[in-house]
Amino acid sequence: MTSSINFDPMFPLWLLGALGAVALVLLAFSAWRGLKGWPLRALALAALGLALLNPLLREENRLPERDAVVIIVDESSSQSLTVRPEQTAKSLEDLQDALAALANPPEVLLRQVGDAGRDGTLLVEALREAAGTVSADRLSGVFLITDGVVNDADTPYFPSAPVHQLMTGESRDWDRSITVTTAPAFGIVGEDVQLVLRIEDKGAAPDSNENARVIATIDGGTEQVIDLPLNRDVPLNLSIEHAGINLLEVRTPELAGELTGLNNRTILSVNGVRDRLRVLLISGEPYPGERTWRNLLKADAAVDLVHFTILRSPEKQDGVPYEEMSLIAFPTQELFTEKISDFDLIIFDRFRRQGVLPQIYIENVANYVRGGGAVLIASGPSYASAESLYRSPLRDILPAAPTGRVMEEGFLPRVSEIGRRHPVTEGLAGQGLDGNEPSWGRWMRQIEVELTGGDTVMEGIDGRPLLVLSRVVQGRLALLASDQAWLWSRGFEGGGPQRELLRRLAHWLMKEPELEENVLRASARGMDVVVERQMLSGDVGELTVTSPSGEEQVLGFTQLSEGRWQLGFTAVESGVYRLSEGDALTVVATGPATPVEFAAPIATGALLSPLVDGSGGGVFALERGLPSIRVVREGRLAAGRSWAGVVSRGAYVVQDVRLLPLAKGWIYLLAAAFFSLLAWRVEGR
Repeated sequence: MTSSINFDPMFPLWLLGALGAVALVLLAFSAWRGLKGWPLRALALAALGLALLNPLLREENRLPERDAVVIIVDESSSQSLTVRPEQTAKSLEDLQDALAALANPPEVLLRQVGDAGRDGTLLVEALREAAGTVSADRLSGVFLITDGVVNDADTPYFPSAPVHQLMTGESRDWDRSITVTTAPAFGIVGEDVQLVLRIEDKGAAPDSNENARVIATIDGGTEQVIDLPLNRDVPLNLSIEHAGINLLEVRTPELAGELTGLNNRTILSVNGVRDRLRVLLISGEPYPGERTWRNLLKADAAVDLVHFTILRSPEKQDGVPYEEMSLIAFPTQELFTEKISDFDLIIFDRFRRQGVLPQIYIENVANYVRGGGAVLIASGPSYASAESLYRSPLRDILPAAPTGRVMEEGFLPRVSEIGRRHPVTEGLAGQGLDGNEPSWGRWMRQIEVELTGGDTVMEGIDGRPLLVLSRVVQGRLALLASDQAWLWSRGFEGGGPQRELLRRLAHWLMKEPELEENVLRASARGMDVVVERQMLSGDVGELTVTSPSGEEQVLGFTQLSEGRWQLGFTAVESGVYRLSEGDALTVVATGPATPVEFAAPIATGALLSPLVDGSGGGVFALERGLPSIRVVREGRLAAGRSWAGVVSRGAYVVQDVRLLPLAKGWIYLLAAAFFSLLAWRVEGR
C-alpha cells in the first residue's frame, strides 16, 4: 500500500490564481501599513486557499511484477558449423541457471530463430517480436546467443534494456569463399564473356602464397581448370556456346580446415544471344512475292540481309550487257566459297538452276547445312522442272521430291496433326480447330512433292505436303511447296498469319531455343523445380535427375496435352541438377549457389554492434566462457569486461485506488476563522 497527496481544485486554476494574486496584494498592503496581524491574516488566507484546492489522500494497492529477460537463440544454418551447436546449448543452460540464481529471478522469454530462406537470419525482427510481448517497464535485459551472421542488423530498433551478444565460434576459424564481383547478363553466342572473380580467405586463414584452383563449367559440360591469385579481383573468360540460358558454374575445391565448402561455388545465368543475324536471300526471278521476303527480313533490326535477284538467265541472248542489267555482278565465288559459313540462313526464293551457281557451289550449300547451317527453299513451278534444285547436290538433304506436277487451283493451307504440336505452326491464329475450316485466305498454286523425310507441319491440296521441316546432321532445312504465301500479306480473301509463320520458320531454322520441337525444359523457383517435356511423336520415358553431389533419382511425367508432359520435384541440394530423358538433356540451378547463411560464416560482433552499443550492452565471446550476470540500477553501466548486467525495473500493477479528503471542509473554515479573530485581537490591542 502506498500513499500520496493529490489536489482536486473546486474552481479553475486560472480563477484560483487570480484570487491568490489579490490576496498577496492585500497582504503586502497590510504589511506596508504596519499592521501587526498581517502574518495571521496570511495563515487565514492560506487555510481558505487550501480548502479551495481540495487536497486528497491517494492510496494505491500495488502488486509488484517480475522483471523480464528475453533470450534469442540463433539456430540458423551457420550455427551448425564446428563447435557452435555445443557452445549454444551450454551457454543457454548456464545463462538460465545464472538468471534463476538472482535474488529476484526475472521471467525468461526464450525464442529460437532459424533461416528465413533467401532473407537469411532475421534475428532483430525476432527480438522485436519477443520484446513486444512484455511492457517496456518490465524488460530488464536481452541476450542474443548467435555467431553474429545475421541479415537484418540494419533494421532500426531501440530497445528499453541492455542487449548483450553471446558470440559463438572460435578465434581460429577461417574460411575461403568465391564471389563474382562483375558478371554480364547476356553474351554473344560463340564469343567469350568476362567475369570478375574474387577468391578470398577470411578469418584466421593460414598464410599461403599459392594460387587457388578454379574449375569453371557451362551447363555442366567440359571443365576448365585454371589457377587464380587470392584476395584480389581477377578476370575470367568463358565462351557462350548456345542461344538462350547458359548456366555458368565456377567453384574452387574445399580445403581442410575451412568452415564450409558451400561458399566455394557460384552459379550465374547468362543469356546467350546471337549477334546480328546474317541472311542471304536469293530470288530466282522477280515476282509479286519477292517483296514479302525482303520486307519481313528488313523489318528485324537484328538481321543483316544480303539480297540478290537474278534478273536475266544466262541463256537469254538479247545483246544487253550484264553490267547494264544489274547493279552489281552476282559474287558467286565469294558468297558460296569464302563466306558461306558467315550466314545464319540462306533462302532460295523461286530459285532454279540456270548455270548461275555451278554444282560445286550448291555442294558447298549442302555441306553448309550438314555443318550446322540453315536453308529455306520457297519453291515455285521451277521446283517441278528439269531446273529444280532437287536435281542438284542438294537432293541428298531435301526432305521432299517433286513429282513434276504443278497444281494451279485454290486451296486452304491447313496445319497438320503433327503441326499442331510443332512450335512453328502451333497456335497460328485462324488455323481452325475441332474440324473447323481455317479462317485465312486461299493460295492458288502448290507444287506436288513426295515426302522423303522430315515433318510435314502444313498440308495443302488433298492433304499433300505443303511445309516440310527437316533436321540434317547438325543443320536444318525447310521446304515450302508453294510460292503463294505473299497472298496472305496482300489480304487476299482476308489474308492470313503470313508474317508470324515466316518469322517462326526463320527463327526455327536459326535454332532459337523457344522454337525447339523436341525439347526438355526445366525452371526452378528456389528449391522447387518444374520440368516440361515436349515431343512431336512417341511416348515420354522417365526422367533421370542427377543432383550436384552425383545422386540419381528417377521420376515419372504427367501428360498435360498431346505432345506435352510435365513433372515437379523439390530439390534437396543447392546447385546444378542434370536432367535427362532419352536423348534430351538439360540442366537447372536450384537455390542460391551460395546460401546466404554461408556467404560470410566467420563469427563477428561487428554487424550487431550498433544495436548492442546503443543499448549499453556488450559482446562476449563464448569460447572464453559465459560472463557473470549482475543486477544494476537503471541508468548505470550494464556491461563490463567479464560481466553482463540486467536492470532492476521495480515494475508493478495498481490493483485499486482510494481517494480520501485530507481534512473536512469545516476544519479549513474553523482554521481561517481562528487566525482571523487572532489577527483582530492583536491589532485591536
